[in-house]
Amino acid sequence: MSQRDLAERVGVDFTYLSKIENGRVEPPSETVLKNVSRELAQALGRDETELSDELITLAGKVPSDIAETLSRNPHAVKFLRSIGDEAWSPADWRKIIRNRPSKQK
Repeated sequence: MSQRDLAERVGVDFTYLSKIENGRVEPPSETVLKNVSRELAQALGRDETELSDELITLAGKVPSDIAETLSRNPHAVKFLRSIGDEAWSPADWRKIIRNRPSKQK
């Protein structure tokens, strides 16, 4: 898929995508990143949410649903601060996610 094709599908100018790719403009909005993710996920056979989260994070942003969770839960913020800058591998994170306590209803 060319930049022109992607830009047309996402509804932005192809020169804007080029500028993003080359770091000549600030990272795009979450909406643009989600639209790009939707198109690329389909083309690449990837999970759209995972790709969206990856692009948003690479843009130095926090997905809005995560930001909302953090704004409502100071304990989540405390947990994130407690892990600091520890260099955890993807396998470490998978283990944490797999072993997290489930919420009792």
